Amino acid sequence: MIDWVCFLKVFIVPYRFFTLRHILTRLPNPSDWVAGLSIAGLLLPEAVAYSRIGNLPMQSGIIALFAGLLCYGMLGKSRFAIVSATSSSAALLAASVLPLTGDDEALRMLFAYGLVMVTGMMFIVAAMAKVGSITDFIAKPVLRGFSFALAFVITVHQFALFVNVKPTHTDVPRYVFALVEDILQWNWVGLALGVWALLLIQWLSRYRYVPAGLIVIALGMVLGYMLPLSNHGIHLIGNIEIQLSAPSVAKLSYSDWMRLFELGVAMLLIVYAESYSSIRTFAIKHKDEVAPNRDLLALGVSNLVSGAFHGMPVGAGYSATAANESAGAVSRWAGLVAALCVLMMLLFLLPWLAYTPEPVLAAIVIHAVSHSLSFNKLKPYFKWERDRFIVLFAIGSVLVLGVLDGLLVAIGISLLMTLKRFSSSSLSELGCYRDGHDYLTLASSNDVHTIPNILILRPNEPLFFANIERVVAEIQRRVKSLNSAVVITVILSLEETPDLDSTTLESLNELMMSFEHNHNHLILARLKEAVFELLMQTHQSASWQHVTLTRLSVSHAVKQAQQTMSNDVSVA
Repeated sequence: MIDWVCFLKVFIVPYRFFTLRHILTRLPNPSDWVAGLSIAGLLLPEAVAYSRIGNLPMQSGIIALFAGLLCYGMLGKSRFAIVSATSSSAALLAASVLPLTGDDEALRMLFAYGLVMVTGMMFIVAAMAKVGSITDFIAKPVLRGFSFALAFVITVHQFALFVNVKPTHTDVPRYVFALVEDILQWNWVGLALGVWALLLIQWLSRYRYVPAGLIVIALGMVLGYMLPLSNHGIHLIGNIEIQLSAPSVAKLSYSDWMRLFELGVAMLLIVYAESYSSIRTFAIKHKDEVAPNRDLLALGVSNLVSGAFHGMPVGAGYSATAANESAGAVSRWAGLVAALCVLMMLLFLLPWLAYTPEPVLAAIVIHAVSHSLSFNKLKPYFKWERDRFIVLFAIGSVLVLGVLDGLLVAIGISLLMTLKRFSSSSLSELGCYRDGHDYLTLASSNDVHTIPNILILRPNEPLFFANIERVVAEIQRRVKSLNSAVVITVILSLEETPDLDSTTLESLNELMMSFEHNHNHLILARLKEAVFELLMQTHQSASWQHVTLTRLSVSHAVKQAQQTMSNDVSVA
């Protein structure tokens, strides 16, 4: 007989969620109700708009909205994060799927929902592997540049809805040129309506508890219902049909699934990088704890559920999360309240949403991505004179090559520059500072002096397969340049190296063999635990006589070297 209590405790949710005491103490407080109501007016129009960006039915964004809010509300850690469809994931979804499916709408939806499910499964696998730092593979300048360029791309395409012009080019430079070239065909009434909606939502957003998006959508629906906007060339979004089907898996071939797994890597990185940035920003602000692996799991389940019910990819977007925090949310109940409010709006206002003018919806999207268009986030890279090239390259790649290809190229350049930096590791020679216990680089102060017959070297970067050969060759060159008649001791401080790959370990073994053969002494100092254990295995099996390993300081290694040389002189 199945123990259902045990089943619920282990496989679904902790048993404490079913206790009356827990339910009474965890009910949403008034602040969560206010926050949920405030952001619901923002989330619904954004969900509809992001569906259009992703080239999917409008119900896809709404399904994603419920999947994200409910799943993250039950499983996530952050009390401010609002997980729903985002502009970046929608644009990346469209850029990933459209080249594979062309104009076949049915196939495009199959690929899109399959990609969302693949992304969810990859999130869950990443959570199980506890790789919450996966976004470290994307440098912040790449993310900043990508976000800026993506916001610019979305803004340009939404502006085209203002003026009712549809250029066919995919790259932004030619798209903008075609847009300007057709200026005589612009719909100036639509432009005026879009600008009015944008200015209104910007003004209303200054007030903390005002649902700016809901008010603008309501006014737009009134205008669409009362005025003959179609006579002025302004399109309405039309009826939104929500048909909730049973969860299913897209029927695709093996090669198609493999292609989606490749695209899922990019989707995983972008969604999690955006989400974790939002979560971490407000966690630091309010001194909350961050649980990256738990959030990976919550985002994975959210995307898996969204894809199974034919929804879009979801993440913790900055604009919705910031609006939730600004509205006074104090727990994850705010997101669940928002889901309830959206449900009520759909039950009673769904037919009215059809009267929303497209320029009004476009204005809401532009407002949502406007925070990424700020130059203030890019200024530090130019002020510090660091990574300016990466920022500009990321922006240019997205604008010229498109969202997906531009992102992958920018990440590739970032990784190449990182590898170049590590692979060009240099050696610093250390000396004793004022006869004390501190050892600094010789060039750092006139009070730093060398120790007779002892050469102290330190790699300035972690040792790994790309730089170890160069470092070993430089060590051997410096040893040869010294007086060969004097037996010297080389102290190699490996404080920057946390672990060793097989290539590095093999090269260090060869270095130790050369010192053993030449009867010079080599001391590897300041070894991390993993490095020490690996080298000890080699040291014990080879029974080195002239090589010493120590986890202690350079000062201790110097004393050990002096004592060894003193013993050698006594024996002689």
